Amino acid sequence: MRNIPSISHSWKNVRRFAVAILACLLPLFAYSQPAATDKSVEFRIGWQKGSNLAIAKARGTLEKRLNDAGVRVRWIEFTAGPQMLEGLNVGSIDLACVGETPPIFAQAASDQLIYIAFEPPAPAAEKVLLPKSSTIQSFAELKGKRIVLNRGSNVHYLLVKLLEKHQLNYSDVQVIYLPPSDARAAFESGSVDAWVIWDPFAQAAIAQIGARVLVDAKGLAHNYNFYLSTSGFAKAHPDILKLSIAEIRAVGEWVQGHLEEAAVILAPQIGLTKEVTSEALKHYAYDTQTPVTPEVIANQQAIADAFFSLKLIPRKLDVNKVIWKP
Repeated sequence: MRNIPSISHSWKNVRRFAVAILACLLPLFAYSQPAATDKSVEFRIGWQKGSNLAIAKARGTLEKRLNDAGVRVRWIEFTAGPQMLEGLNVGSIDLACVGETPPIFAQAASDQLIYIAFEPPAPAAEKVLLPKSSTIQSFAELKGKRIVLNRGSNVHYLLVKLLEKHQLNYSDVQVIYLPPSDARAAFESGSVDAWVIWDPFAQAAIAQIGARVLVDAKGLAHNYNFYLSTSGFAKAHPDILKLSIAEIRAVGEWVQGHLEEAAVILAPQIGLTKEVTSEALKHYAYDTQTPVTPEVIANQQAIADAFFSLKLIPRKLDVNKVIWKP
């Protein structure tokens, strides 16, 4: 007759089996946790004064939502989009928000960037300004004149489209590249004839020194806003990006219903009155969307092709290669 094991002996075997199964399953449970709960993750966000992200930073909602998910946030300020995307390309930030032209120059330098989301067109936020005393009435009259702008910024494409509309070559005007603060100084001193600039800088010049709007981008350039990251960060932490875009969309919805309150937040940042800041906010769209649509990709491709043909970028680009497809 076979020996029948005791009850205690059988129970020990069951316990050993259960421990072995649990040991196998624990790594699977750990792996299934989203990266956003990893408290070692630092998320570095680039921002500019007067932007939608500046409102998100001031309200603290984006940072709180990320902190609650175990993500540490660091905000890094930049003066304009091209400088911000230089930071993205060298790995000093993980998220950037810029206009439609800076990504073209950035992609020409590196294929590491990736488009995450976009905001609808805001053509009224781009303008060509003239000094109060200028007698110029048409853009065509700027032939041979000095035009200042921030190289690679959203308004760079507006200049290209205006030259095209008036059948002028890029060499028919004297383009001077300066960041917004230096461009404002050159504009005020009279050392340039026109300034191609975006809001709120444009609204500031209008309100403070009586600058005159010659033309805006309506019918010429869309002026999309884009949120960008790097391909490496998007691959490693897609959940952080999805959470961030969801909260940025919520901030945009809040701004649309609270323009005056948003202006109170931004006015001290940019040194303008609440009224002037509110006027600048009206020229932007806030419905953040992801992923980037084929129509928007086509617009970016058209900009890339135009800049390549003018030899403003060194190589031909395929924008579709750097679109996030979560």
